Amino acid sequence: MSTISETRQLRDQFWHLLCHRSELPASGDYLKLDWLGEEVVVYNDQGELIAFDNLCPHRGTRFFTEKRGNAPLACPYHGWAYRAGAMHIPCRERYAPAELDNARLQVLQLDWCADFLFASPQPRMPLEAQLGETQATLENISFNVAGLGDFNAYDYECDWRIALENALEPLHVPFVHPESLAQLQLDDGENRFTDWTSTWEAGLGNAGMARKLRSVKRLFQLDSQFEGYQSLYLFPFTMLSSTFSYSYSLQHFFPSTQAQRTHFSSRLLMAATKPAASATLQGFFDSSAQMNRQVFEEDHAICKRIAVQAADSARFKILSSDEAKIAHFRACLAAASKS
Repeated sequence: MSTISETRQLRDQFWHLLCHRSELPASGDYLKLDWLGEEVVVYNDQGELIAFDNLCPHRGTRFFTEKRGNAPLACPYHGWAYRAGAMHIPCRERYAPAELDNARLQVLQLDWCADFLFASPQPRMPLEAQLGETQATLENISFNVAGLGDFNAYDYECDWRIALENALEPLHVPFVHPESLAQLQLDDGENRFTDWTSTWEAGLGNAGMARKLRSVKRLFQLDSQFEGYQSLYLFPFTMLSSTFSYSYSLQHFFPSTQAQRTHFSSRLLMAATKPAASATLQGFFDSSAQMNRQVFEEDHAICKRIAVQAADSARFKILSSDEAKIAHFRACLAAASKS
């Protein structure tokens, strides 16, 4: 899966976790993501979430240029707008009726896993078939999330497969993240696999840090909790990770049409807190966001050093037991290419 057409097949035929319902609470809220030289926007249209390709059907003008915000879904070029589920076209009488038959947004198909929104251009299977047993875990996580805490997006200077494989394995942690993620002193943990997902859960060896994290549990309203480090991979481009279920990093490693570029983004989703604890925990969430940013900067720095040909060369396929999720990822790629 190295050519643009093969990677586009992954984008178009699989479901992608785009956001949590709480990230777009108000009408007019939007989120824009880049994938394969195109953009997908998730938009709150008077309480209904839609996802589309960010292009006005009139002349192809981009509706939004910012990564996120709140604004009417209106084209700045000729005033075409979308609201309440319909296109609104100024001077409609100036157009031939037949020409307006295709005056609609190019939308993606949507499905929900509890409060997580998934989208796909042309999915090859139902969402529940793609998620398998991981669906229950995602549902439980979704009920913990209360809103967006941080948005971090930039291009990794490497092939998307290199960036993703880095995120999938813990073997590099003590070498690449000695002052950040390695401070948790994660144990060997346990892997779980489905056809198209993988999960790694590990305990914290840093007893002092574990005690501190347990001590703030009383300030949260959690439906479920994993008292350790939890990392979910959703084929093909998405990761969701958390420590003690107090916040979640939703990561995308979307391919670019440019060689050696990956459209990376990470959004910190905050867990629900007790009403009186919101202000108290703001510093905690800010610290989590800062730590996440540091970890991803360190990951990006090491990924830039990996040989350009590494993603496709048989020379660099040696894997340890700590890299079992990479082996699963590569098996998923092979299975996707045969289907």
